[in-house]
Amino acid sequence: MELRDLQSFLYVADYKSFTKAAEHSYSSQPSLSKAVKKLEEELHVELFDRSTRHLYLTDAGKVVYAQASKAMAPLRELPVLLDELMAVAAGTIRIGVPPLIGTLFFPQIARRFHERYPNVVLELVEDGAKVIEQLTADGSVDVGIVVLPVDEGIFDIYSFITDEFALYTHSDHPLAERQAVALSELQDEKFIVFSKNFTLHDYVLNACKKTGFNPAVSYESSQWDLIFELVASRLGVTILPKSVFQKQSNPSIIMIPLHQLLPWNLGIITKKGAYQSFALKKLLKMINEKTAFPS
Repeated sequence: MELRDLQSFLYVADYKSFTKAAEHSYSSQPSLSKAVKKLEEELHVELFDRSTRHLYLTDAGKVVYAQASKAMAPLRELPVLLDELMAVAAGTIRIGVPPLIGTLFFPQIARRFHERYPNVVLELVEDGAKVIEQLTADGSVDVGIVVLPVDEGIFDIYSFITDEFALYTHSDHPLAERQAVALSELQDEKFIVFSKNFTLHDYVLNACKKTGFNPAVSYESSQWDLIFELVASRLGVTILPKSVFQKQSNPSIIMIPLHQLLPWNLGIITKKGAYQSFALKKLLKMINEKTAFPS
């Protein structure tokens, strides 16, 4: 099994087409087809389902794709290693960020870092915190901003921001005039929460369950601004960090503190033992200085 054949297979899998893979690589369509066929013969499995217009990985193909990606990862580090060897403060840092965290903090990160290192590109990858953890673990992103805790055996963790949760309702809600609300008082409310691949989904539901009730979820969304619009439409209440309030502009939305302290602890994570580029080290140093972000 040759690395060249594995790379050809990865190209085809990524583009779901031999033709498109050839257009975006230095290989011809026949050579890509030959490389994939060679792998299939060596492994005695079919890697692609060829019965549809687009190619899709078979179950065996998915296993080979995962392992081939890991095998190719060290080779992808070569340009970064050489850049650092030549002391070039340039390159790209792939940052995995959940949308809500990105909205709140990424602009400050990007602005301050660009002022210091204008030749470094910050490439933002947005997804739920659960997905960001996995992307960081498998090397798809260089660094992630996630909700703590995470597995300390897998990640190096740098403290970032601490906030706490509050209740958000429409201004006409019966609880709107309250100075604070107990979580137990919300057992009859309809909840609007983040989708299941977001850590905040589990956090809110588990907090309610620990209080003694299973929350009734009326809507799930991956977009924090849509969640607020649903609350503004009187379709339910939501529990989100206090720092979100300054980002939303709907005058009918009010924030009510909770009696219970529900902390929102964010951390910067990198994969243990993974190579850290010159640029990434500078980014982590800036974050640790605590000068780029709100306290």
